[in-house]
Amino acid sequence: MKIKNILIITAMSVIGLTSCNSDSCNENPFFSDYGTYLEAPAFDKIKNEHYLPAFKEGMKQQKAEIEAICNNTEEPTFENTIWAMDKSGKLLNKVSGVFFNMMECMNNDEMQAIAEEVMPLMTAHGDDISMNPVLFEKVKYVYDHRAEMNLDDQQNRVVEKYYKDFIRSGAGLNEEDQAKLREINEKLSMLSLQFGNNLLKENSNFKLVIDNEADLAGLPQSSIDAAAEQAKKDGKEGWVFTLSKPSLIPFLTYADNSLLREKMYNAYYNRCDNNNEYDNKAIIKETLALRLQKAQLFGFDNYANYVLDINMAKNAPTVDKFLDDIFYSANELAKKERHEMQCLASHEGNVNAEPVEITRSDWWYFAEKLRKAKYDFDENQIRPYLSLDNVRNGMFMAANKLYGVTFAKRNDIPVYFEGVETFEVKDFDGSTLGLLYLDFYPRESKSSGAWCTGFREGGYDIDGVWHPALIQLVMNFTPASGDTPALLNWDETETMWHEFGHSLHAFFSKGKYSRTCGSVPHDYVELPSQIMENWAAEPEVIRMYAKHYQTGEVMPDSLIAKIENSALFNQGFNTTELIAASILDMKYHELTDVDEINALGVDEFEEQQMKAIGLIHEIQPRYRSTNFSHVFSGGYSAGYYAYTWAEVLDKDAFNFFKESGDLFSPELAKSFRINCLQECGNDEGMVQYKKFRGQEPSIEPYLKARGLK
Repeated sequence: MKIKNILIITAMSVIGLTSCNSDSCNENPFFSDYGTYLEAPAFDKIKNEHYLPAFKEGMKQQKAEIEAICNNTEEPTFENTIWAMDKSGKLLNKVSGVFFNMMECMNNDEMQAIAEEVMPLMTAHGDDISMNPVLFEKVKYVYDHRAEMNLDDQQNRVVEKYYKDFIRSGAGLNEEDQAKLREINEKLSMLSLQFGNNLLKENSNFKLVIDNEADLAGLPQSSIDAAAEQAKKDGKEGWVFTLSKPSLIPFLTYADNSLLREKMYNAYYNRCDNNNEYDNKAIIKETLALRLQKAQLFGFDNYANYVLDINMAKNAPTVDKFLDDIFYSANELAKKERHEMQCLASHEGNVNAEPVEITRSDWWYFAEKLRKAKYDFDENQIRPYLSLDNVRNGMFMAANKLYGVTFAKRNDIPVYFEGVETFEVKDFDGSTLGLLYLDFYPRESKSSGAWCTGFREGGYDIDGVWHPALIQLVMNFTPASGDTPALLNWDETETMWHEFGHSLHAFFSKGKYSRTCGSVPHDYVELPSQIMENWAAEPEVIRMYAKHYQTGEVMPDSLIAKIENSALFNQGFNTTELIAASILDMKYHELTDVDEINALGVDEFEEQQMKAIGLIHEIQPRYRSTNFSHVFSGGYSAGYYAYTWAEVLDKDAFNFFKESGDLFSPELAKSFRINCLQECGNDEGMVQYKKFRGQEPSIEPYLKARGLK
């Protein structure tokens, strides 16, 4: 899920709008009700010219709401201070929920120009709230007197969370340090924006054009057809391959031409590290220096400890030990995998030859050959059973069996791009939980990867009326080609179920207060998503959705068995590259000297850290520094470890289901929904998890699933 600053963009409330005097109010769809079902964004009316006026008016209105709290002469109470603040910012949330999501999936030069103007304004607006001395004194008064105010448990929790938010946002600093913090925050917001824009440009900047059909040897027909269509779209002769995952991964996995594989590999891993106008090395250094300065303003020795102070892990040494313990075993397993592939590579060239050293760009290629040799399993065998529609319907069926929810396609909801699907999500009692937007395919205006976010979070307004969530899942999957529908590989299948898990978290979260409704520590966020991947891979569930797109035949048990048998294949590589990236993230944010950061050579630092942990040469961290968007533009700084931390939880939780003898146990599903999704913000992450599990999570199911034990 996307992360946002709770003090900049607060609640999805319905506080009455103050009047707008501009003539454009009548034309700007943000300034009135959309008039759509569930007040879904009116994408058929929203234009780029509407964003900036709506942002400015939204900040103006929230400023007035905050001033009203500050000017209230009555004694501060939960209702006139915390509740009023929690429900402020309706218009600002409305426009932010659309604009920043469109920046990720419908980006262009005009949107970037708007963002460059908006980001400093939004950052200053957030700082004006979080460093407002009068507002902070009122919040502090409620915090100091909360024991005397007859508050319930959730009200107490909201007060404590807001008080800590203010402290962590600079309310307790002196004026000089607050001024420094404001300057740092503004610079960081712009650097994050620039990092992401550079990466978007680099993603679309590279295209491999092939005009010799012999160079397509080894590639599946689906990849060849997609490349031919891309060439037509680009006005090129032959075939065009891009750095989008549906184009890149099949090329690295199947193309026999090693020189072209290397070219594609280097283009992908060297994004924004080409000493051109899109190079991110200077941005990284400035970002790290500013983050350290920010942490030091709050008395932390490094930025990692500042971030982790409010996470389940609590501090950097805990995360470091957690990652180190896993990395050693994973790296040893990766060495064994490398040896097997080297033997295979030698055998293919010369039966009597000594094992040869495969290169980084060879790994996917020989791993796939090894998988086929060991398990008689070619992933192209399963694609015909994994049409996008079948996979989507399968996850809907699983959610229905677990929680009783249903999904009905809506064709009357405005969408921002042709082909985006919308579904109305209803609970077991028939009540509407919200709308789900599904955006499946790559385009140049869309960031790479996959994510879940929302145009509006579900929540109560100031009058106690519930407003359903409007949730968006964005993917970059292999598109349809000719008469063949979109057929997914296994990684894409798991990705869809993963992001869908985030959406269930969003739809089920229920709470009166926006600050705590659905709010969990960063290293808990991936639990609701990753647990759904487990169901996707169970034979019982596979039979529910994996049906041949032409014949309707259910995937045969022999093929399902191959998926099961090969589940641990290449886990050394998968785990090692993930943990290596997590360690790199931590090492950057454990730096304690600004001068050292300023003198840093980004590539050299990365290489030094990977050498220090003993990462084998054939593997690089999942993201290299200059394209590590999670960390430098996506809210996961000193937090990429969260995927692994949460995987320990999800494997333990799913093992609980399996041990019950019923993958869809109504009792466990109800408990998981209530404690880990619906009421997840009611207490600390581990407390909520233990309400479901009855004990601390065990790491054993994780180690077993990763082939590390």
